[in-house]
Amino acid sequence: MRRLFPVIDPTAEDEAAGGDREWGLGELAAAYAYPEGVWLRANMVSTLDGAAQHDGRSQPISSAADMRIFGTLRALADVVIAGAETVRQEGYRPARARAEFAELRQAAGQGPAPVIAVVSASLELDFDLPLFTSPLVPTLILTGAAAAPDRVAAAERAGARVVVAGDGVGVDPARAVRALADLGHTRLLTEGGPRLLGQFVAAGVLDELCLTVSPMLTAGDAQRIAGGPSVEVPRQYALASLLEEEGFLFSRYRRD
Repeated sequence: MRRLFPVIDPTAEDEAAGGDREWGLGELAAAYAYPEGVWLRANMVSTLDGAAQHDGRSQPISSAADMRIFGTLRALADVVIAGAETVRQEGYRPARARAEFAELRQAAGQGPAPVIAVVSASLELDFDLPLFTSPLVPTLILTGAAAAPDRVAAAERAGARVVVAGDGVGVDPARAVRALADLGHTRLLTEGGPRLLGQFVAAGVLDELCLTVSPMLTAGDAQRIAGGPSVEVPRQYALASLLEEEGFLFSRYRRD
């Protein structure tokens, strides 16, 4: 990231300090700090015409600054939640320990890296991937009580911890949040995909959305950042902060 320009930052103590300059990781960590209690944050990227992906992946519409904020948000989280399809498409790997955030995580009582939690009804996952074979902390799988016993057994043999968060084959979003909190994970981050984010939105459990607006147009029929059935009444969120670099906008909205 070369430069970040704070356009709106209500939490800044010194507006003059946020001029035309690069923001350090410490400043980003302070700007995106979690509040007290259980808090579910989403981090997504969208083009100007609403595409959340290009050719099935988010990387082509991202940027270096977006990835730096992506890394900061992960470094602040207890757990990163992702849908099984996103794990497959994006080639998810275990979260890594980063020396720049080691002291901050230790002070917050966190382990060296966040846990990855995969939401999957079928558990049709490749358990030979590094996400399961070599994570710093065991990967979690959130599933329903009716998940196939042989797939549950395969996940557990691979070293994953299976957490039931639904009475049927799928996961109940509110129950997933509670289950993670019961495990001591209160700083929650979801990176999608769109279907999972839509479920969190519909269930009314999303506290914050960190949305990168990419200055690109893709056309086509790519997914939006949230999918699934629409909510009965649109949910109102309040703008908490807005940063900009080379046309990329890094917004943060909180539940109003």
